Amino acid sequence: MKIYDLPTPVFLVDLDILERNIREAAELARDYGKRLWPMVKTHKSTEIAEMQKAAGAEGFLVGTLLEAERLVEKGFTDIMLAYPVAGRENLKRVVRLAQKARIILSIDCVEVAREITSALEENGIQLEYLMIIDSGLRRFGVLPEDAVGLARDLAAFQALKLAGIATHPGHVYGASESEEVDEIARQEAGALKTAAGILEKEGFKVEIVAAGSTPTFRHAVKDERINVLRPGNYVFYDCIQAALGVAPLEKCSFTVMGTVISKPRPKNLIIDVGSKCLGLDRGAHGISLVKGFGAVAGHPELTLVSLSEEVAKVEVEGETSLRVGDRVRIIPNHACAACNMTSYLVGCRGEEVEKIIEVDMRNGTWKPEVFI
Repeated sequence: MKIYDLPTPVFLVDLDILERNIREAAELARDYGKRLWPMVKTHKSTEIAEMQKAAGAEGFLVGTLLEAERLVEKGFTDIMLAYPVAGRENLKRVVRLAQKARIILSIDCVEVAREITSALEENGIQLEYLMIIDSGLRRFGVLPEDAVGLARDLAAFQALKLAGIATHPGHVYGASESEEVDEIARQEAGALKTAAGILEKEGFKVEIVAAGSTPTFRHAVKDERINVLRPGNYVFYDCIQAALGVAPLEKCSFTVMGTVISKPRPKNLIIDVGSKCLGLDRGAHGISLVKGFGAVAGHPELTLVSLSEEVAKVEVEGETSLRVGDRVRIIPNHACAACNMTSYLVGCRGEEVEKIIEVDMRNGTWKPEVFI
């Protein structure tokens, strides 16, 4: 079957490009002697995680407990939680996971450590944790110079064992030029180096020094102090990555295919792909480099100027060959958000449909358990 025989809208992933992106990142990490623990929130697919593992990924970083649970169900055994966990029922889930796999927590304050410890002690479990270091995003984490103080406080909790430190330079997505990406990568590495040095000077063992973002990946992989890399978006790439100079649009493996369903005015087209496929994401941390709500592959004359729930309004600059009934493939601004809109990806090679890939780690695809 050809992709153009499929009804639209449909979520496509070019398998040749996907496999190449996965292979290139794994080879780069291997060349520099780094361990690769990809963030799975980008694709939320255990099948794609299997591809990453086959290429050399040693473990995985998750954004949700459901992602961790799905991975463990599929036999994955090394998982980092990107964020702190709180709440009685969520902590029950952590305990169940820890009985089946190596679970590494992320912690940045005493309050959450106290709550986690209570749940672990009840079950006679000790877990490793990464201390979150703030490298400039000002979201989670402590400043590098405050790492020792927190480590001393957390040492009182016997159910927790310091495994290392981690940071996420998410403010890179607010960069306005590639030089700013370089500077944020230096901040990322500098914050980790400072925190690790202070901790080790005070006698704390820092086994893991983890960094993670696709834009700073090629910088972090060369840093002598960083030993674990946790990029996510690299499997797909998207318009934001292209705008930051990370990858050209030709390396974007994930697209949403739609049909031109109307040409109400000479310079307007309507496509049956809306916010429920692409999202309204223009960048999580303020990026101003993207134009419109995605890029129509092969048609630079088109701009997606607005999205309704089910359709996109497109402006034509100059002339276009597109007519009502034609198919187009849209590269999302933010692939992570767009992929979360579907439960299935159609894997293709060129125009040939090869297989269906289940997006089986999405929130909302499971029924909440009722605890009595």
